[in-house]
Amino acid sequence: MNVLSLFAGIGGLELGLERAGMTTVGQVEIDPFCQRVLAKHWPEVPRHDDVRTAVDWWQSEPRPPVDVICGGFPCQDISSANTAGPRAGLAGAKSGLWVAYRQVVVAIRPDWIVVENSPRWRTWAPTVRADLHGLGYGTAALELPAGSFGAPHRRPRCVVVAHANGDREPLRALHAQVAQLRPVPRRGGYWAARGWPVGVGDGLPGQVDRLRALGNAVVPQVSEFVGRLIVAAETARAAA
Repeated sequence: MNVLSLFAGIGGLELGLERAGMTTVGQVEIDPFCQRVLAKHWPEVPRHDDVRTAVDWWQSEPRPPVDVICGGFPCQDISSANTAGPRAGLAGAKSGLWVAYRQVVVAIRPDWIVVENSPRWRTWAPTVRADLHGLGYGTAALELPAGSFGAPHRRPRCVVVAHANGDREPLRALHAQVAQLRPVPRRGGYWAARGWPVGVGDGLPGQVDRLRALGNAVVPQVSEFVGRLIVAAETARAAA
């Protein structure tokens, strides 16, 4: 299954999907530091710097088919971490880039969509799900804390998974599997830091030296879990 990653950051989301057996065929990321990280780890993958022009870029030359579009659009206007002023929600200049994400979906029409963002899901997930339903996708909203995958901290994230089968049949197994996740650990500790001051609890390789890049990254174990559910659903559908 081929993945196009939007708002790729340093690649945490697609790293997990690749661990589930998928292949990254395109990345869109505007931050220069993150672009350098992506170029190091995915040197053969084509990249673009602006999601608002990603459709033209992707369609400008022959590209492989895309089975999955993934990405977490900016959270500044919806996150509880924003204490500097009022949160504008999806009407904000940053989080409003969901509109550009949706335009890519309309143009490419993948079978699967993975949207990751703030656990304050009421500020964004209902609108995202309504938009995707309007495009004919069935959706499931999942809360996936990093702590349920071995991290010594919660880091809850909301993930909306959508499938082109609008009756939601391929999504029911996702809910069943999420219900079986082990509880988030209540007490501390850290993952082995290998002497580095950052990168101790994110599941990403060491020596990533920008706190902002780490803070924005998806814990790969979380997206790997989602990826394995998608692969299992596709395998079951092919066998039916």
